[in-house]
Amino acid sequence: YMDYNATTPLDNVNEFPFLVPQGRKAKDIINAARESLAKMVGGAPQDIIFTSGGTEALRAPVVEPPSTLHAGAGCPVKGGSHHLLTCSPGFSLCSTELGGELGNAKVTFVPVSKVSGRAEADDILSAVRPTTCLVTIMLANNETGVIMPVPEISQRIKALNQKRAAAGLPPILVHTDAAQALGKRRVDVEDLGVDFLTIVGHKFYGPRIGALYVRGLGELTPLYPMLLGGGQERNFRPGTENTPMIAGLGKAAELVTRHCEAYEAHMRDVRDYLEERLEAVFGKRIHLNSQFPGAERLPNTCNFSIRGPQLQGRLVLAQCRTLLASVGAACHSDHGDQPSPVLLSCGIPFDVARNALRLSVGRSTSRAEVDLVMQDLKLAVAQLEGQAQCEGHPCS
Repeated sequence: YMDYNATTPLDNVNEFPFLVPQGRKAKDIINAARESLAKMVGGAPQDIIFTSGGTEALRAPVVEPPSTLHAGAGCPVKGGSHHLLTCSPGFSLCSTELGGELGNAKVTFVPVSKVSGRAEADDILSAVRPTTCLVTIMLANNETGVIMPVPEISQRIKALNQKRAAAGLPPILVHTDAAQALGKRRVDVEDLGVDFLTIVGHKFYGPRIGALYVRGLGELTPLYPMLLGGGQERNFRPGTENTPMIAGLGKAAELVTRHCEAYEAHMRDVRDYLEERLEAVFGKRIHLNSQFPGAERLPNTCNFSIRGPQLQGRLVLAQCRTLLASVGAACHSDHGDQPSPVLLSCGIPFDVARNALRLSVGRSTSRAEVDLVMQDLKLAVAQLEGQAQCEGHPCS
């Protein structure tokens, strides 16, 4: 299994004794988990809201307030639609199919640099409008592993907000989706300078729920509930809390806080060995799609293509007998045999992007497993190219 960017197995974080906790005990368990998540991201416990999963934690920052005189994320904009900025592609909330709109909001998709594979701060700032209220950028791309310059973007937005305040314009808030980065590298909301940060449990060996960090929840940074109900999570997320899952998420966060440096070092060692073996086995036919000059990337992610007209990523995977991996993000699985929009936007040529495979290693992936994968890939390529030769010439 080398698809840890898609999902990870549940670590030893099951909290079955808490399956039916009562009263104060349940509250204590939830508060302890909240503290663990806050510690993992360098924030305050009171700024953590538990959600059903990553999708809700991504959607919550753009919920519109009840008043029509306000824009999403709590920015007052009278007499016009509010505006969101994001990086294209890769934003989990919006897609080009929405026509650049999300509810009453206008959405601008800023392309990544074809040189660095990153969303550059200059490009983000140049797309800001008077009605812009939210900038949302992935901390790490799930297909290439490239780390986005979120601290720089946040700093420059903060400086711009001072000028906007003087002009009577609403402040711009900054959100980052940290789903891919957590558990693979240090994540600190103070270093990032963000107002919102999305946490997804199943990406770091936790249960399939999520959480949202909100800087100064309800005071410095507004948040509007998606649903109305019983007032749980201080009225920001109503509904009876899923205490066992929350407890498991807290345990998974504790493991990240305690062992993140060791996890990162191990994954980088195995990933680097993987890329060395790819180049040794396939030589100049290998194109490493996730390596960009001057760009940092996740320690576990290798996106590559094996050049050849018969070696489309999906076909190679179909021939593999032991390797479990993917050709890209699950949210782009409906593109069929078309190359990943993420890779195309990064400047990867069409024929190369069409052959792409994404291998992402985990905490327990070994060099021995890499060697097995190399054997599997080598056989798969040989089979595909052998079939192509037979189609071109009669085979006995």
